[in-house]
Amino acid sequence: MKLAPLIPCLALVAAGLGLSLRAGAASAGRLSALPVAALLLLLLATVAAADPVPGTRPLETQGDLAEQMVAGIDRFLTRETEAAAARRERFWKRDLSSREAYGRSVEPNRQHLRKILGVTDARLPLPDDPLDPYLFPTGPVAVGGKGSFSAAWFRWPVLPGVEMEGLVLRPGGVPARARVVALPDCDWTPEMLCGLAPGIPAEAQFARRLAESGCEVVVPVLIDRRDTFSGRPDIRMTNQPHREFVYRGAFEMGRHIIGYEVQKVLAAVDYLTHASRGKSLPVGVAGYGEGGLLALYSAALDPRIDAALVSGYFGPRQEVWREPIYRNVWALLDEFGDAEVASLVAPRALVVEHCRFPDVSGPPPARDGRSGAAPGVISTPPLAGVTAEVERARTLIPGLKPAPRLELAGSGEGQPGSEEALTLFLKALGLKKGLSPSVAPPADLRKGFAPEARQKRQFEQLVEYNQRLLREGEGRRREFWAKADGSSPERWKESTRPYREYFWDEVIGRFPPASLPAGARTRLVYDEPKYRGYEVVLDVWTDVFAYGILLVPKDLQPGEKRPVVVCQHGLEGRPQDVADPKVDSPYYHQFACKLAEEGYVTFSPQNPYIFGDRFRLLQRKLNPLRKSLFSVIVRQHERILEWLGEQPFVDRERIAFYGLSYGGKTAMRVPALLEGYCLSICSGDFNEWIWKNVTTSWRGSYMFTPEWEMFEFDLGNTFNYAEMSWLICPRPFMVERGHDDGVGLSEWVSYEYSKTRERYDRLKIPERAEIEYFVGPHHIQGVGSFAFLRRWLGAPHRKDTRAQD
Repeated sequence: MKLAPLIPCLALVAAGLGLSLRAGAASAGRLSALPVAALLLLLLATVAAADPVPGTRPLETQGDLAEQMVAGIDRFLTRETEAAAARRERFWKRDLSSREAYGRSVEPNRQHLRKILGVTDARLPLPDDPLDPYLFPTGPVAVGGKGSFSAAWFRWPVLPGVEMEGLVLRPGGVPARARVVALPDCDWTPEMLCGLAPGIPAEAQFARRLAESGCEVVVPVLIDRRDTFSGRPDIRMTNQPHREFVYRGAFEMGRHIIGYEVQKVLAAVDYLTHASRGKSLPVGVAGYGEGGLLALYSAALDPRIDAALVSGYFGPRQEVWREPIYRNVWALLDEFGDAEVASLVAPRALVVEHCRFPDVSGPPPARDGRSGAAPGVISTPPLAGVTAEVERARTLIPGLKPAPRLELAGSGEGQPGSEEALTLFLKALGLKKGLSPSVAPPADLRKGFAPEARQKRQFEQLVEYNQRLLREGEGRRREFWAKADGSSPERWKESTRPYREYFWDEVIGRFPPASLPAGARTRLVYDEPKYRGYEVVLDVWTDVFAYGILLVPKDLQPGEKRPVVVCQHGLEGRPQDVADPKVDSPYYHQFACKLAEEGYVTFSPQNPYIFGDRFRLLQRKLNPLRKSLFSVIVRQHERILEWLGEQPFVDRERIAFYGLSYGGKTAMRVPALLEGYCLSICSGDFNEWIWKNVTTSWRGSYMFTPEWEMFEFDLGNTFNYAEMSWLICPRPFMVERGHDDGVGLSEWVSYEYSKTRERYDRLKIPERAEIEYFVGPHHIQGVGSFAFLRRWLGAPHRKDTRAQD
């Protein structure tokens, strides 16, 4: 008789025994004084380990395998991040033979930086005489002391519906000798940087100091870190910083808060270099904190900028994942650190000032129903790290003529705009006289000016621009898909391969295949009348493994191969929620168990979207590497498919995927890439996905919720859920949709599904696409979907096995 059926009894006895009895006298080599309960637990583990899946080693690992999976992925990503810098050279083909040759050789890198920052829209042109019509009020808003400067308020268009606002400072009594865009940290107003409002020490008011030294200075407004306007009062307010609220929608549409503000900087350069301005003068950009970030990227992208001063930003970028999410740039570390970005400024001048960085300890606190913001801090790095990054930048451009001017000032202790840094910057602009002594601060001639309305206006313009991109997204996706050939299922499958490659490389992100043998380890965990259940662990990379629960029907005949259904849990789920016969989840209803009882082999993987912000921070580590959480999940599933296909009781041509919620999100992405899945069922997730991510008109939008990892760069212009289903096509595909499921609205689900169904109809395979609506909540309905599985996998052979053992 087999011992496996005794396991539940042994476990019950071991757990319930409260009395610790002593073993008899011990002889050499024997355990003594061991509690009976412990002996029973040892026996339990021995029995389980002794009965693994044939051909596998016993699984002896104890503890929470899901926690160990997430921790292992984290270690793997830490190593990948550290190794990223050494791999970047494959993207660079620098020609150092001349300034012109160098510029041509790095232009592809500059264009790619434009793309990942979202600096891709054409700016609105300035009129022939942009000064008067675009500056108002027409008179000055501020006047400094004698020989100082005057200031005017400006506002001019940058993108459709998006304006730049701020101050223009002009030196008093003398012609300007240079023109500068001065960028405060985003929590500082232009007035503060010019000495018109309190909040910044006089020595840090570098816009004023530059104007006093003979520069014409444009000081734009930046979107700040407060949460005053983040949300919709009639829907939901959040504690997201304004920058995060803009970032979320922009990222999905291939844009970025960084890119929007770089566009504003470059619009200022358009103005400063416009033909109507008369004599051409040197142009510089200087910024602190978030303004320093913008100054660095703007100078890297626009050769019209002759010199840049980057203060309170430059340094090693490997821990960008710790910083606020509005600094998350897709694929950044894959090709660029700050040193590589600095090499795009060369051979023009770059001054790095290491001063105290803005102190950001996190988003505004959650309160009064406002919540959901992503974590993120900014702190001042050690001088050694900043120095090393500057030195690394110098090593990237050895021997370039003329020799680039890359200067480092400051020790990380002082305020931005030190005399040393400003003097170096002015000299780089050709102002040999250098920095002039500071004079009395200017007086604001406006009565009762408050910057709040201006900040609200600037914020709402960018939020609405994201909505504009959302509305245009479907047309852009149609253009993107124009080369797919729908003349037959065969031609469709072949012509969509480049789209699959693009989806994997540019949207999901592709890690190399598994580098370790599977090394399958298994242990028996369930022995039910109709099936046995095993925990399975398969290696992928060092520290990374796939894990799940395999249910194998007992009525398998010798040589018989059964179809498999991979049953995927959702957010914060575990395989046990799906495949444990003792767990009846209201979401999953033991659907893996029920399918096993029907005679299917089932496998229920552990996906790593568990433990709250721990897994979301994995996404933060992944994105700068041109990767996402699904970059890991795809390779885990690839290993699972490989191992299942090797089992003698599995028909490798009939392995199906069925997932709920985040498992439905998986059902849209993993089978789209892995053709080893013969069909896919998306339950409780199929949606007009781009709308769900970007819209500000529906409470269920991810614009208002804590799932800040959901956004996928440029997805809105390439792949909505219909297009993902087109990558699964011509394989069978099904949607399961409950009308009471809050993840979406049935009318929007139907709208998106209609595009899926049209594709199958036009290919003359309408029977392969199906949707089941039901009156019910977010759960596995398991009616039409089970029939769909029977239709396409076949009803597996089944007989009563209750008396087998």
